Amino acid sequence: MTIVNRVLGLFMSGLAMSAGAVAAAAGEAAPRGVVELFTSQGCSSCPPADALMNRLAQDRSLVALTFPVDYWDYLGWKDTLARPEFSQRQRGYAGSRGDRAIYTPQMVVNGREHVVGSDQAAIDRSVSGQRDRFGGLPVETAIEVKGDVVTARVGEARNPADSKATLWLVVFDRNNTVPIGRGENRGRQVTYSNVVRQVQPIGMWKGKPLSVELPKHDLMPNDNTGMAVLLQVDADGKPGAILGAALLAGPSS
Repeated sequence: MTIVNRVLGLFMSGLAMSAGAVAAAAGEAAPRGVVELFTSQGCSSCPPADALMNRLAQDRSLVALTFPVDYWDYLGWKDTLARPEFSQRQRGYAGSRGDRAIYTPQMVVNGREHVVGSDQAAIDRSVSGQRDRFGGLPVETAIEVKGDVVTARVGEARNPADSKATLWLVVFDRNNTVPIGRGENRGRQVTYSNVVRQVQPIGMWKGKPLSVELPKHDLMPNDNTGMAVLLQVDADGKPGAILGAALLAGPSS
């Protein structure tokens, strides 16, 4: 059963709050960018990117998410964390960009650009360059928890062109260590950070302030669970540019 099907108390409403008020609700500065690592336990080139992701996940100025893919399973080891929908997400990005760049380790930055997932300099350049060209993540977005209520808030569009997107809830494991028994990484024990377990749409944004409330106990059952929200353009049924994002790394964050 999906999160959205379990959450019967889903509540959505527009709020009369400015973009600045959304940022204040988060209690911290807006993130510089969203970095999504597409990786595989069966990929011999991936452990350096996984190690880099462990460091990026500690940087609270980034929303760093790991998406394990399944298309290398035939090499002798079935990735224990992979899901076919994550492989499809990566293919969707390639389609929305108009290229055929599907590989591991691949880092997708703000839904717009891809770089090699182990190349920190390239990741930094992409994050900085997109801040200059697109304003980084131009729509203020926040997620917070009070008592048993998790609230995601989105501010008003600054650019009329950015006035329609889907608000996605991402639930992840903060840490996951896997001993790999076969394949190209046989004998390794790899630790993964912010491993995505589920992605669900929770609202449609049309350029006006939006708030969504969800019950925490259904979403964050233990201290290893984290959440993020992504405000993302739908590019003809494929994932497009990310306009806003926020991270909630643990139940007490």
